[in-house]
Amino acid sequence: YNFKIYQLILSLVFAIEEINRNPHLLPNISLGFDFYNVPYSEKDIFINALIWLTGISNPYFNYNCVKKRKSAAALTGPSWAKSAHIGTLLQLYKFPQLTVGPFDPILSDRGQYHSLYQMAPKGTSLSPAMVSLMLHFGWTWVGLIVPDDHRGTQFLSDIRENMEKNEVCIAFVEMVQSTWNSFPYKYWKSLGMVQESLANIIIIYGDNDSLQGLMRNLGQQILTRKVWVMTSQWDVTNIADFFLLDSFHGSLIFSQHHEQVIEFKNFIQTVNPYKYPEDNYLPKLWFLFFKCSFSELDCHLLENCQPNASLEFLPKHIFDMAMNEDSYNTYKAVYTVAHSLHEMSLQQVQMQPFGNGERMVFFPWQLHYFLRNTHVGTNMALEWKQKLHDNKYDILNFWNFPKGLGQNVKVGTFLPNAPLGQQLSLSEQMVQWPKRYS
Repeated sequence: YNFKIYQLILSLVFAIEEINRNPHLLPNISLGFDFYNVPYSEKDIFINALIWLTGISNPYFNYNCVKKRKSAAALTGPSWAKSAHIGTLLQLYKFPQLTVGPFDPILSDRGQYHSLYQMAPKGTSLSPAMVSLMLHFGWTWVGLIVPDDHRGTQFLSDIRENMEKNEVCIAFVEMVQSTWNSFPYKYWKSLGMVQESLANIIIIYGDNDSLQGLMRNLGQQILTRKVWVMTSQWDVTNIADFFLLDSFHGSLIFSQHHEQVIEFKNFIQTVNPYKYPEDNYLPKLWFLFFKCSFSELDCHLLENCQPNASLEFLPKHIFDMAMNEDSYNTYKAVYTVAHSLHEMSLQQVQMQPFGNGERMVFFPWQLHYFLRNTHVGTNMALEWKQKLHDNKYDILNFWNFPKGLGQNVKVGTFLPNAPLGQQLSLSEQMVQWPKRYS
């Protein structure tokens, strides 16, 4: 199980409970949710989405058995590919879709995905941010590893332009296919290129889906003289084999800045299988990590658990208490839908006040107008409403400790809108370097 993805669900639950307690946002209306674990294949994604949309096990297009639909919008992600597959179906029904993964240029095509909204900022300042780091340390010979898809091609074009402009040379470029079928030849070719190259600075761009095989095999080589520069889309701390982390000790990671919701950690400390008995994941976590046993009388009941068991005691490669980018986007997406519903309800009340016991009635497609015009708050800028797309980046340094206690430590920032020469701020004394790097 990838329990780190589970943080997205908890951020959704946290946001919904927070909104339901707020008397000024959607008063007299309670939000809820349905959670669907989407299969990997395109066929299964479409079938499951159709079952959800139509309410029947053998679904047909343009046929709906759900008389009173409760869902106002669909939150999808973090995989852009799965969001794209689901989006092609949801747009037929004009059903609002909010994606919580990294920004993807394909999904911003309003002609193809007119019902889709991306919560993540565009991140057009990533290439200048990385090149500014190269210039700061005087690195002029750099290797590049990117996925062989539209995202990799776009990033390669951007980073190449910025590197050439600042006289930083490209040692090699490896375009990696994102399918496991390509492993026997393509991955070993990439590994050989990395090992033999004189470049000790290597930029890796991609996410867990596109680079999982390559990154795991890079780790197995224990390349402790290379400095990896990457984005937070690839989570180094997610590697469960502790010895592999030695290869990534000292990595520099660019993470889109987002606000930390302090109350989220307090909420996580209260989460347990007894508080949410309908949750199927929490009993598995408690069984695997807190020495619980399942009751012989009821397989859903846990017994003999460690006292005071809490998610906060799990190592970071299993579960991180701090809200990550995708979880923050999920939190922001819930508030976006809530504020849009709130504005819609105010408009309905003005046009036709509700009688006693009456509830707000609407079609999901009616929400689009309010999604495009809603204001969530000063700390929650929506991608499609931003005037300045060059967002701030935090620079993290990965420290590897024994027994999987890896830690991403903030060592700097990049402010694209700051005066030239003042954009990069770095605490060099805090940076931990790979063991054999010089």
